[in-house]
Amino acid sequence: VAVIPTGKNAINGSYKDHPILLANYQGEQYAIIGISLSTEAGEEDFTLNLSSGENVIIRFQVEAKTYTEQHLNITNNRQVNPNAEDMVRINRERNEMDNAFSSWDDSLVPIFEMYPPVDGVRSSSFGLRRFFNGQARNPHSGMDIAADEGAPIYAPAPGKILATGNYFFNGNTIILDHGHGLISLYCHMNTIDVEVGALVNTGDQIGKVGQTGRVTGPHLHWSINLNNTRVDPALFLAD
Repeated sequence: VAVIPTGKNAINGSYKDHPILLANYQGEQYAIIGISLSTEAGEEDFTLNLSSGENVIIRFQVEAKTYTEQHLNITNNRQVNPNAEDMVRINRERNEMDNAFSSWDDSLVPIFEMYPPVDGVRSSSFGLRRFFNGQARNPHSGMDIAADEGAPIYAPAPGKILATGNYFFNGNTIILDHGHGLISLYCHMNTIDVEVGALVNTGDQIGKVGQTGRVTGPHLHWSINLNNTRVDPALFLAD
């Protein structure tokens, strides 16, 4: 995540064709931008739109980072190499989730200091280069928290339930909108205890830990999305 003082009082901004979150802190405006794992080290830029109608481009540097590898064995081979019928479902679900992650709600005020959504062991960190049954797959896009099946899952910050569903890879899933492009994702749940459109506060129970979808045991996969980009949830934890 890039946190950059704008030196302006912009009304909105964009990075890679996605709107970005602008926040005021101690009288100064900051752009808070999610940087994709696929972004290479080097110079990046974003655009600010001022009330005068002027557009301003601000540049910043992205530094290189190396993530470790993780090798997992999945007993259900279709969860590693889906068949043609599975791919139809996967592509449909991906479109549904992409639409949710691109949501922008001005009525919600995002909170950046979050609390862990479940008590447990943080077993897999963001950015791990993953191999399933020896085959390279996309890097890990969230934080895994291992916990007993049925353990309660809580909202880490206020927001609105944007979507729920049972997905091929993610199992039982909740997408929670915190406002201004800050959106969280909860996967592999046993039960979903909220309905779409419900407003939740920090600490409200939204579901229970399970092992649905592509898993090796009961846990919660928790992701944070910022300007439709997966970023490290650990950056937002109050602890």
